[in-house]
Amino acid sequence: MIYIGHMFKYTKYLLDKIEDIFKELEYVVRYEKGTFQSGYCIVDAHNIVVINKFFDTKARINCLLEILDKVTYDTSSMSESSQKTLKKVQSVLASPDIPE
Repeated sequence: MIYIGHMFKYTKYLLDKIEDIFKELEYVVRYEKGTFQSGYCIVDAHNIVVINKFFDTKARINCLLEILDKVTYDTSSMSESSQKTLKKVQSVLASPDIPE
């Protein structure tokens, strides 16, 4: 599980910004019931990300960040705002101070 709490606040605003990144990467983010081992499921053939709908904001953000770390994407078509958010998140994820 990724932990970014020491650098960002887990807010609905941050969740919305990360969901916007997925939209711009042409992924559909859905919140559904399910028994996902990791709390989420990626349907690569259809660019769909399914997250456990019972997760709170913090868990949803962590799942989306974990997925962003796993999928390949091109940022050239993303808005400047989304690119800025993505760079901030990536710099936090690259930080050696993140506890496991």
